[in-house]
Amino acid sequence: MTATAHAFDLVSLDMAGTTVEEGGLVYRVLDQTVADVTGRPVPHDLLLAWKGTSKREAVAGLLAGMDAPCAEADVDTAFEEFSARLVQAYRDTPPEPMPGVPEMFASLRSRGVKVALQTGYPAEIADAILEGLGWRVGSGGEATVDAVVTSDRVAASRPAPYLVFHTMEATGVTDVRRVLVAGDTPNDLGAGTQAGAGFVVGVLSGSFDETALAAEPHTHVMASVTGIADLL
Repeated sequence: MTATAHAFDLVSLDMAGTTVEEGGLVYRVLDQTVADVTGRPVPHDLLLAWKGTSKREAVAGLLAGMDAPCAEADVDTAFEEFSARLVQAYRDTPPEPMPGVPEMFASLRSRGVKVALQTGYPAEIADAILEGLGWRVGSGGEATVDAVVTSDRVAASRPAPYLVFHTMEATGVTDVRRVLVAGDTPNDLGAGTQAGAGFVVGVLSGSFDETALAAEPHTHVMASVTGIADLL
């Protein structure tokens, strides 16, 4: 099958909750860190609103939403504490691939589809996860994915479209209508929609149920990201 026969040329995929199983650890750590910093529990609805975006932006948004000090220095301090806790948590409980995801990556790439990961993590945390998974980034046959774009490389994280655009840039794909974006949060779907992606797919393997994801503009909602292979 030639590349021009594909329904899409690039899959631009979220990490935690979509391609990487980490049991919601990142948000438990985020919740506890901000609660400790502010001295009071984080409202559940406020935490939900910041899922799927840059973790630094999430820290800033949670502090502001709780009327806590949120000057840049305050955000820096809280984010550094969060990052240190998360790195340790991932050392204690290493993430694993979602079932069937490595095989899906290999199948898509063998058929000429580019595979990119885009994430609300900064590079330091994303690199540590990739190393733990044994996933390699590059264009060769030994690589697992073609590109990874982290939130510290873009002007604004999801639901802004920039992570999607940077995965296109990194893989040489120029037609956003031939891009599939998938993730487990409304912010993932918002990024895909704002980018103008031809496929915007919500997956139910992470933080939100079908009702929450179906309320956002999308083209598909499915149980697992591995289902995107059936759309090819």
